Amino acid sequence: MTFSISDALWLFLILSVLQPVLARKLTDMRRLSMISHLERQRGSRVILMVHRQETMKLLGFPLMRYIDIQDSEDVLRAIRMTDADMPLDIVLHTPGGLVLAALQIARAVEAHKGKVTVFVPHHAMSGGTLVALAADEIVMCDHSVLGPIDPQIGQFPAASIVKAVEAKPVADLDDETLILADVGRKALAQVIAAATELLSVRMPRDAAKALAEKLASGTWTHDYPIPAAEAKALGLPISTDMPDEVMTLMTLYPQPVRQSGGVEFLPIPRERPGKSRKT
Repeated sequence: MTFSISDALWLFLILSVLQPVLARKLTDMRRLSMISHLERQRGSRVILMVHRQETMKLLGFPLMRYIDIQDSEDVLRAIRMTDADMPLDIVLHTPGGLVLAALQIARAVEAHKGKVTVFVPHHAMSGGTLVALAADEIVMCDHSVLGPIDPQIGQFPAASIVKAVEAKPVADLDDETLILADVGRKALAQVIAAATELLSVRMPRDAAKALAEKLASGTWTHDYPIPAAEAKALGLPISTDMPDEVMTLMTLYPQPVRQSGGVEFLPIPRERPGKSRKT
């Protein structure tokens, strides 16, 4: 039996096609193994909600993943399958999403009898923060962030629409703007009321309402990053004792490969000659 150049080319093509599939399967297996290890170590049910930015290969348009109804169905199903007294560890990495879906998850988290810990290794913005507000403990890295929970109406913040309308006489406004302002007021009231209910479980109601209004009423821009120290100063139950296993898990949710990357580094920093690490 002879092995020709043509056979070698075909073998190379087959392996090239199979390599991404095999690599993905290997990553999936490592991820499941790490989740299982973390559950055994902490005696908890681990739930991850990780949203990476996908890239459409054909047209190259960015497509952001966010909290949607499918996510809320999956998380609620996982919580229902968990014993009431078993601790829940929820890893969040998300830009936010639908208020409906985020609030469903948050209410299910708040209603769970066992301790609920939310881990934020990098960011949990908007709806992700709403979910975090329902937890008994929020574990962050020093530089990971939460975000405001102010509702958005189309492409504009509800609070900004309401403020703009209040700055002008009604006679100078068209019907569409007035309708948007009416929807904006309702959205603000609904989110503030929901956040107050979640927060008042673990702090006095007056403090909970004040914090809910600060987070939801347009104090900051919608993408304002709230780091661990600031979140703790606001009164949230923040810890910075992030397990190494959680950070390792995040490496097993790789960002889709781009044509070019802007960040490179050696896995283990080398010490400079004659220099020692700080102790």
